[in-house]
Formats: sequence, structure tokens, C-alpha cells
Amino acid sequence: MKEKSNFKKFLLLWTGELISSVGGGLTSFGLGVYVFEKTGSAASMALVTLLGFLPTLLLSVPAGALADRYDRRLLMMIGDGCSALGIIYIFICMMGKGATLAQICIGVFISAVFSALLEPAFRATITDLLTKDEYSKASGLVSLAGSARYLFSPVIAGFLLAVSDVKLLLIIDIATFFLTVISTAIVRKGLGTKVSEKKEALLKSIKEGWKVLSDKKGVLLLVLVSSGITLFMGMFQILAEPMILSFSDAGTLGVAETVCATGMLASGIILGIKGLKGHYVRTLGFSLALAGLFMLGFGVTEKIILICIFGFLFFSALPFANNCLDYLMRTNVPDEVQGRAWGMIGFLSQLGYVVAYAVSGTAADMIGKISGRGVGKGSATVIMIAGICMAVTALMIMLPKSINELENT
Repeated sequence: MKEKSNFKKFLLLWTGELISSVGGGLTSFGLGVYVFEKTGSAASMALVTLLGFLPTLLLSVPAGALADRYDRRLLMMIGDGCSALGIIYIFICMMGKGATLAQICIGVFISAVFSALLEPAFRATITDLLTKDEYSKASGLVSLAGSARYLFSPVIAGFLLAVSDVKLLLIIDIATFFLTVISTAIVRKGLGTKVSEKKEALLKSIKEGWKVLSDKKGVLLLVLVSSGITLFMGMFQILAEPMILSFSDAGTLGVAETVCATGMLASGIILGIKGLKGHYVRTLGFSLALAGLFMLGFGVTEKIILICIFGFLFFSALPFANNCLDYLMRTNVPDEVQGRAWGMIGFLSQLGYVVAYAVSGTAADMIGKISGRGVGKGSATVIMIAGICMAVTALMIMLPKSINELENT
């Protein structure tokens, strides 16, 4: 049990991740617009996203084991610092005649390989720093940092693209990596190193991460259901941009994304101040079900005002769901295996994203071609179907007894 809180150190670490999130959002937005303008294909945008996400998923489990074996703060520094290499590669390619789709994919892939070290170590470090009573409040702030790439980055990127090009966005992103590494180094110096005294084989550590989840049926079931949720959310995530770009420009897209993401900001601030005090399973189910219905509304119209309203409501529901998932997982996993457990949780729960990124773009292009209404309408159709499926799946979360029992831990 931790004797005291290190909430100030957490805030410093969180500030670094907030800055990194903004920088990453600039690159993500800029590259998305760049690829769509060059190809006019949702599938091409999805391919870039898939190759940027897949290494993080595949390496999340061994990265979680490493977070329990070695200095977690050092792993975060290596992950953040070296992930800049991929962005630098894309920038160099852009300095010529412009980067090709293949070169962008390679750069994003390289960046994602090193970023895989970050997530399990960061989540496990939060457990090192805080007391149990502070977990919910910290989760709200972490969700807020994650939302920064949707809240601040799009409108900034849209403005910068109007006066410059994607290379400026890449330069800013590269600079943020250094600031993040510095903040992590300060926390590491003040906190000290916490690593496992027992150096187990890496494969054994991974197996133990699986055992932590499989020994508790409710945790495993919740993780598997989360994989289905990420499938539907991934379809929304990848297709919202081509849907809007099909009838608007990058500046309007940036403003729309920022307005939508203010919903996450509002909810994140509320949770960061007060947190949740109970009914985690019920809140999780209802918040995700509402998010699914808001996805349905998002795809119905091409009126940007209505799109912003439904997008705002969608994002406002997510921090409540993330807060509940984080609390239920964190309070049901022993501190000493948090790193490998979060690595396994991240791997299983995010498998849905892989499927979404692999099929959603192709499905949108195909529907748009068959219907003769273009990629925008194809994207909207897939989003609406995913929203309905997500709402139904979310309501099922509240039924299993094993999941409800997690709240009584």
C-alpha cells in the first residue's frame, strides 16, 4: 500500500502526455487530410491508421511485461523519444516532391513500434504514484489528455494548413516529443526506480498477465466485450473524417472535430474534479449505449451543425465509460502485476480496432461505389450501422453477474 500521494508528480507526467497528445493529433489530422486529398479513398486513410496502430497492439503485451521488469519511467522516455524517428522520416520525405502513401505508412509504423512501450508503463506508473481514492480523478484527467488530440489539434491543424502545409505540423509534433521526455525524466528523478526483484522470463511474465485476467471471469468477460465496443468505435473514428471531407474542406473539418471533442473536455473536467462514487457497471453500459445512438445520429445528415451536436454528445459519453472501465480493471488487478495486466488488457480490448481499420475503409468505398453516392455516403452508412450495433452490445454489459461483482471488490 502506498503511504502517501504523489499527485503533483502525476500532474507533471500528465502535462507531458497532454503536450504529446496535441502534437500527435496535429500529425494525425494533417496526414489524414494529405492522404485523402491525394487518393480520395477512405481505404487509404484506414491503411495508414492500421499500420500506425498494429505495432502498438501487437507489442502491448511484451511491453506490459517489460513495465513490470524494468524502470517504467525509463521505458516511457525511450518510447516517447524514439517514436519521433518515424515522424522525422516522413518529414524528410515531404521535403522532396512529397511523401508517397508507402513512405507515410513506413514512418507511422516506425513511430508506433516505439510508442508501444509507453502505454502499459504510463498506466502502471499512475498506480505507483497515486492512492486508490485518487484513481478515478486521475482517470478523468488521463481521458482529458487523450481527448486533446481531438479537442485542440484539429482546429489548430486546420488553421495552420490554411497558411502552410503538413510539414509545419510535423515539425511541431517532433518538438513535443522532447518536452514529454523531459517531464518524464523529472518525475523519474524524484520518484526513483521501481522494478521487479524477480527477473522472470519474458514469456512467463506474459503468461502471468493472461492468468491475472483469466482467473477472474468478470475481468476477462469485460475485456472481451470491450473488444467488440472498440470495433464499432474504430469504424466511427476512421470514417468520420472522409465523411466530412467529402462535402467540406480541412478548415471546416478541424472546427467540427474540435467542437465535437469539447464534449469529452466537459465530461473530463467533471470527472477530474469529482470522479464517480459508484454504479460503475451501470454507468458503463448506459454511457456506451448512448454513444452508439449518437453515432447513428452523426451519420444521418450532412448538415455540419447537426454533425457537431451529435459528435459533441458522443464524445461527452466516452470519459464516463473510460473512467468506469479503468476503475473496474485497476481495482481488480494486484499492484505488482499491473504492467503485464494492462499490456494484456490493451491487446485483447483493442483487437476490435484492427478489424475496424482493416474493413471499414474498404466497406465505405464499396458502398459508395455501388450506391453511386460516393465515399462520403458510404462512410455515413457504415457509421450508422456501427452505432446501432454498439448500443445493443453496450446494454449487454450490465447483464452478466460476474461483471457486476467486480464493483464489490
